[in-house]
Amino acid sequence: MGFGTAKAVEAKGLRQVSDTAAIEAAVDAALAASPAQVAQYAANPKVLGFFVGQVMKATGGKANPALVNQLLRKKLV
Repeated sequence: MGFGTAKAVEAKGLRQVSDTAAIEAAVDAALAASPAQVAQYAANPKVLGFFVGQVMKATGGKANPALVNQLLRKKLV
């Protein structure tokens, strides 16, 4: 008998991060580190992709992308 799917995902560190507080901290850090891009967002909403990339990089690609987008849109209003 081998690992079950859930155990394999956990053992390999592949679990997606959906912890709002952890993702929000990464979002806040990305926004604080890039004030020029924050200023560009109103004129160019495509800058959101830049921030998604920064948060994914900070979380090792494990952040829930839908949650990242939701938090970024909320903070960039």
